[in-house]
Amino acid sequence: MNIFVYDKTFEGLLNVVFEAFLQKKIPGMILGEGEILPLIYDEVIHVNADEQKAERVWSGLKKKLSKDACEMLSVCYLSELPNVEMLLFAYMFKAFQNTKSIETNFGDPHVLELSKIYKKVSREAERMRMFVRFQKAADDLFFAPVEPLHNVLPLIIEHFQDRFADQKWIIYDLKRKYGLFYDLRTVEEIHFDNPLFNTLNGQLDSQLMAEDELKFQKLWKNYFDSMTIKQRINPKLHVQHLPRRFWKYLPEKRK
Repeated sequence: MNIFVYDKTFEGLLNVVFEAFLQKKIPGMILGEGEILPLIYDEVIHVNADEQKAERVWSGLKKKLSKDACEMLSVCYLSELPNVEMLLFAYMFKAFQNTKSIETNFGDPHVLELSKIYKKVSREAERMRMFVRFQKAADDLFFAPVEPLHNVLPLIIEHFQDRFADQKWIIYDLKRKYGLFYDLRTVEEIHFDNPLFNTLNGQLDSQLMAEDELKFQKLWKNYFDSMTIKQRINPKLHVQHLPRRFWKYLPEKRK
C-alpha cells in the first residue's frame, strides 16, 4: 500500500493527484503531515506543495468537469470527514481517465457519496448564515462564535461581507481555533493565543462588551418570548429547524 502524505490543504490534495499520475502510483491512503502511519505499508510518498502543479491539475479538471462540479470538489474537501481525501482522489482520477464527464453518473459510488457530502456541507453553511449571532464589543467590533460540523467559514465570507459591509466583525470557529476578521476592506484569517472569551460558548467577557450589549440581548430575548405562541409550540419541529447545538450561541435560547 502506498501512502501519500500532504499538507492538509485542497491545493495539496491536487498535488497528490499530480504526483500519483507522475509516479504511476495509486494511493492506498492519503494522510496529512503528522498523522499516524499504519503498521503495514509499502511506501510513504511525501508530497510537497507546488502551486504550479496544483494549478495544472485544477485547470485540467475544469476542462473535464462543469463549474458546479469543480465547486463541489472544493466544498466537499471542507467537510473534513474521514477518508474524504480518498473519495476526492478517486473522483478526480476517474474524471481524468474518462472521455466524458462523470459528474452525473450517480451509479458510481464515489460520485454518489460526494454528492451527499456536498449537500451536508452546503446545508451547514446555510445554517451558519442563519444562526450566527454577533456580540458588540466596547471598541465597536462585532464578534460571533461558531462551531460548525464542517469547516464552512470559507463558504460564508461573501455573505457577511455583503450583509455587514459597514461594520468590523470577527466570526470565530471555536472547534478549529481560527477566525475571519473583516476590517471594512478585506477579510483575513486570525488566531487567538489567549482568547478573551468563554471557549465553551464564545461569550465575550463582560468587560469587553459594549455597555449596552447585554441590554440588547435581554431585549431580544424578551421580544422572542413575547412573540412565542405557547399553545402552538412543537418541540420536535423546533429542534428539527433549529438544532440544539446552536442554542448556546443564541441570546433568545439562553436561560
